[in-house]
Amino acid sequence: MIYIPDEAIDRMIGEDIPYLDLTTWALDIGGKRGKIEYFSREKAVLCGTEEVLRMLVKLGAAPEFSLPSGTAVEPGQVFLSGTGTAQSLQMAWKVTQNLLECCSGIATKTRRIVDKVKSVNPAVSVASTRKSFPGTKAMSVKAILCGGAAPHRLGLSETVLVFKEHAGFCGGPDALVERIGELKSRVPEKKLVVETDSVEYALRLCRAGVDCVQFDKLSPDELLAGSAELRAVNPNVVLLAAGGIDEHNAAAYAASGVDVLVTTGLFFAKPLDMSVRLLPDTEFSI
Repeated sequence: MIYIPDEAIDRMIGEDIPYLDLTTWALDIGGKRGKIEYFSREKAVLCGTEEVLRMLVKLGAAPEFSLPSGTAVEPGQVFLSGTGTAQSLQMAWKVTQNLLECCSGIATKTRRIVDKVKSVNPAVSVASTRKSFPGTKAMSVKAILCGGAAPHRLGLSETVLVFKEHAGFCGGPDALVERIGELKSRVPEKKLVVETDSVEYALRLCRAGVDCVQFDKLSPDELLAGSAELRAVNPNVVLLAAGGIDEHNAAAYAASGVDVLVTTGLFFAKPLDMSVRLLPDTEFSI
């Protein structure tokens, strides 16, 4: 789904284990064998199990069982396990648990929002912004995909999205409208998205031929009143709502006549309450 390079996996491990597990070394239990099991204390949509399996292997443990990212699990349900020495399992414990809690938290919140939106209008999509916490983008994007959302914009190099901050350098909103045809001809294979906080200006953009209009911080009622008029001018225009959309108002925005809800809120979910069991094998040691 998302390619996570080995360097990223190694960096996550290295943040928690710069050299060694000093406690396990001091107790002289590193060679004892055992098992590790992961489960959630609450309903969850999993994300990160594939990366956890890779971490287990890198740290010398052997994966035994795992459910894929995107799977919904119930409280207490074991979704991943492995075996190995106490040294390998103790080192894997917290770094893997932290990754699962954070990523599954995003995936679970995303699924809740997507379900609310789809229950109102199955045709409306939920999309994330590019404003994830720096350094976490790959896993954050994987998490929202697991929850059923899509990335709205992965970076500046991907899409043509004109904000008022761009229009200011073009001579203002009026000058930007005059340049729509020129702009589309420079990147003819790309859709042109322009953001506005005005239905009136959106009508001018539609007449000028923009492909998508992104509304910033308009209420669901304002969008509902303007969407039909905009589609009358350009039946193929894609309408996006952005700004302040969260779990509490997503359903209202889904009924507002737009096609896509754009939100940063997906990335900033509460980590889930997940647990790990470390079970010593008393039958043998190495």
